[in-house]
Amino acid sequence: MTLHKNYHWRIAGFYFFYFASVGMFASYWSLYLQSIHFNAMQIAVLLSVQPVMRMLFPTLWGWLADRTGQRLLVVQLAALCSVLSYLGVFFTIEFTGLLLVMMVMSFFWSASMPLVEATTLTYLGKHTAHYGRIRSWGSVGFIVAVLGLGHAFDYIAIAWILWVGVAIQLGILLFARQIPPTEVLAHHTDSQSIMRLVFQPQVLVLFGACFLMALAHGPLYIFYSIYLVDNDYSKSAVGWLWALGVICEIAVFFAMPWLMFRFTLSIIMMVSFACAVMRFLLIGWGVDFLPLLLFAQVLHAATFGAFHAVGMALVHQFFRGRHQSKGQALFGSITYGAGGVVGGLLSAPLWEHWGASIMYSFSALAAFLGLLLLVWKFKHSDVVWQPVEPNK
Repeated sequence: MTLHKNYHWRIAGFYFFYFASVGMFASYWSLYLQSIHFNAMQIAVLLSVQPVMRMLFPTLWGWLADRTGQRLLVVQLAALCSVLSYLGVFFTIEFTGLLLVMMVMSFFWSASMPLVEATTLTYLGKHTAHYGRIRSWGSVGFIVAVLGLGHAFDYIAIAWILWVGVAIQLGILLFARQIPPTEVLAHHTDSQSIMRLVFQPQVLVLFGACFLMALAHGPLYIFYSIYLVDNDYSKSAVGWLWALGVICEIAVFFAMPWLMFRFTLSIIMMVSFACAVMRFLLIGWGVDFLPLLLFAQVLHAATFGAFHAVGMALVHQFFRGRHQSKGQALFGSITYGAGGVVGGLLSAPLWEHWGASIMYSFSALAAFLGLLLLVWKFKHSDVVWQPVEPNK
């Protein structure tokens, strides 16, 4: 398929606003909830709503998109309904009310990303190693959100986050209407059931390991900002620490064609898990030493950037043709969805009863178990990326 710069910007714009939303919720929504006097368990439950919805419903949206052949229409309708349902945050500060609002909004919000990921990879065709260059605009959106809001909240009330959310949701809707249509090409696996593909041993190990990686990150996304503020870091410093990790993530996205040309996907994935073990131990036990925290954030390049790019590449290899949207949806549901839910819910009792150091040591243990799974299955695997010239 011929690549078109104008289309690159259309897809990139969607990623920008979608991950600006992720940055807002991951970095500062917990501080807003804390400001209206919710306790740690309530915050953990509310911040686990999005992962729960990413666990339960993307497969439904993927099935609907593949069944109707209207992938982009599903994305656009979901974006519209997400905007409308988000407005409910202005009308309640009660736990039950906010829980309901977040559930409805996240039901629609969860629909978009697996379908857009499938669209992007289909659009890139044989150039899928360059996925990271488009996806990096999501990282830019995340940085803009965490830095801008981090500095803003040193001067304005955290409640202004509600209006920021409206602007971001409208941006998602705008670019959902700009994503180019793509043709899903037939594949020899089209006649097979989706579950037959899922139950391949390599797919099961991939999903299991990535579930553990998402679980490991659950405490990070829920309590990292509170953890830093409790240890006397300013909100702007919190924003810069989040941004540093994502800046490094962008760098590795651009380096992925070079890395994939020289290393197998399994090797890159295993290194990502090893870096995650180190990162969470540094966060848990090195909060008083800024250089250690800075290094831990640099490791985000591996623990999310390389991990995510390789995960998308492997899912694209395993699920093709009419199973592409469902494959991406299942991957998101089982890994970022279920893993995020379990990690988020376990983080609250660990935080309250054992403290942050033990909580992040738990994250390191989960990443280590994921690494063991990968070493067991992929150490001698022939899962490789077809070489491409890095400068193309």
